[in-house]
Amino acid sequence: MPRIRTVGSVKIELVTKAKEAAFCAIKIFNDPLVGFKSEAFIVLMVVAWTYLMHAYYRQSRVDYRYYRQGLKRKTYDRTKHGAQKHWELERCLDDPASPIDRDTANNLRFLIGLRHEIEHQMTRSLDNYLSARYQACALNFNEYLKRLFGDKYALDTYLTYSIQFADLAPTQVRPVETNEAIPANLRSYITDFDGRLSYSEYNSPKYSHRLIFTKRMVGRLGQADKVIEFIDPNCDQAKTIEKEYWVRKEVEKPKYLATQVVAEVRNAGFSKFCRNPEHLRMWKSEDAKNPARGYGTMVAGTWYWYESWVKHCVKLCEDAGDKYK
Repeated sequence: MPRIRTVGSVKIELVTKAKEAAFCAIKIFNDPLVGFKSEAFIVLMVVAWTYLMHAYYRQSRVDYRYYRQGLKRKTYDRTKHGAQKHWELERCLDDPASPIDRDTANNLRFLIGLRHEIEHQMTRSLDNYLSARYQACALNFNEYLKRLFGDKYALDTYLTYSIQFADLAPTQVRPVETNEAIPANLRSYITDFDGRLSYSEYNSPKYSHRLIFTKRMVGRLGQADKVIEFIDPNCDQAKTIEKEYWVRKEVEKPKYLATQVVAEVRNAGFSKFCRNPEHLRMWKSEDAKNPARGYGTMVAGTWYWYESWVKHCVKLCEDAGDKYK
């Protein structure tokens, strides 16, 4: 007779598969000989999180299959080969029974959207550019693996620091200031997604895990000789590091409505500059609402301009001579 699969056995199998997928993602990303890091990491971590969520819903007796409710029974949706359709990760996150916190869900939704974009175009330079978000995804996964199913499933007992062949330097690990290597569609996607987040959401370590490293000179024999040491970001030592070493604080960009942009430009000495038609004509001719240009973002259905657009308007007015004075 075939073995009957119980809720518990299916849950354990799903959790095991989730761990394996996460292990594969991390091993590939840490392999110095692999150049297909971001793509492989995102796909495998989405699989890992999907299995993790299915295991949780299985444990919680939540039906995570697509179906249509009839008068007396459910009719389950199936693939063309007859398999029942289970929820994808985004549907798992959207369900009211989801145990995932907001910032972790933001990180996952970002990676899901990024996966959709890179399905259609080859990527370049994403590994370092978005590594803080990949790190957050891995740490979040391990946290929920332990929280939902116990410490015995933890990944951190198997993983350790990866030895480096080069000394860490600011020029080596700082994100590229000019991101021409990132395709325009990805720059647009990243700008648009980040622009929809609040200040606290964007700066949450569960959304993007940012670290600062500095060399530590051991003063006495017998002291701990760890490559990496973590300190409280609020302690005096951390404040000193921020002053003496390379660190670029992430801050929320100021945002302006169109009327505020006009007011700023007029205050700069261009009293004839008006919202309509001057500002309207200007942003249209500059294609300034294209998110890839980085001049602004859409928030809750309203377009907001960044300070860079205000400065650009002032520059255009200056180049126009006395036209707007």
